[in-house]
Amino acid sequence: MSKIIAFFQEVRTELEKVTWPKRDDLVGAVVIVCILSLVFAAILGFMDSAITVAIHWLIR
Repeated sequence: MSKIIAFFQEVRTELEKVTWPKRDDLVGAVVIVCILSLVFAAILGFMDSAITVAIHWLIR
C-alpha cells in the first residue's frame, strides 16, 4: 500500500512541475484543430466521391 501512496505523491509532484498553457493559447490550438479537421474531412469526402464515381464509371 505504501508503494501506491508513494506513486501518487510522485505523480502530484511531477504535475506541479508542468507548465500548463494559457487560456488564449489553448483556445487558439482548439480552433486550429477544428479548422484542420474540417479541411481534411472535406478533402477526404471529395476523394471518396471521386473514387466512387470513377469505380461506377469503370464498372459500366
